Amino acid sequence: MGETDRSYTGTHAAFYEALTGANARGDVPFYVETARETEGPVLELACGTGRVYLDLLAAGVDADGFDRSADTLRELRRSAAERGLDPSVWQADMTTFAVDRAYDLVICPFNTLQHLLTTEEQLAALRRVHDALAPGGRFVFDVFVPDFELICETYGEWQEGVVEYRGETYRTRSRTRIIDEVDQEFTFEVEASAPGGEQVFAVEHHLTMLPRHEVELLARLSPFEDWQVGGEFSDEPIEDGDSSQAWTLWK
Repeated sequence: MGETDRSYTGTHAAFYEALTGANARGDVPFYVETARETEGPVLELACGTGRVYLDLLAAGVDADGFDRSADTLRELRRSAAERGLDPSVWQADMTTFAVDRAYDLVICPFNTLQHLLTTEEQLAALRRVHDALAPGGRFVFDVFVPDFELICETYGEWQEGVVEYRGETYRTRSRTRIIDEVDQEFTFEVEASAPGGEQVFAVEHHLTMLPRHEVELLARLSPFEDWQVGGEFSDEPIEDGDSSQAWTLWK
């Protein structure tokens, strides 16, 4: 990923599960079911702390994973040990990774491709995924649908909240800001403070919007043979009002 994003490290990595636990996105069952329908091995890009990956293992899926952050992988292994799971994960980058086995399914959940800010990075990742897939294999990923009503109402404003972590209640605040209107790039800032008021972490994610036609253009420029997109983690065609795009690209 781009060098501008230094998040998902240190204390933020430890808090990541708590911060995302309240997000009822419906993506974990979607990816688990997609993986269970796959006969061969599965690879998760940017598996992080294992929010999806550990449920793949628990479902009996032959799954590998990698992430750029050593700290998130440390949290993943800790959680895996608590659940009696044996992860196969390593540190790598989406744009440069290489593998020594062919996968029937590669997944990339939770808008992660939006961390790739340039066309060169995005196509590099797609080429690496294509190389990692067995013939006929699939690449399944999601990105969000830009909600312009939400953008107009909330972007630029701090949103306050709380999160429970290891029996303590921490105060959080987050803010999304458009930083480049031409390239449709934005930042997502999130901070957490301990019960005593001291700041625990403050991180900033740098992402880009990926509307449907832009993703389709990337697919056309990639080595993939065919593709489709559904809305809201389903096989139904995407339509106005959907908040997520679930893409499948076939080798």
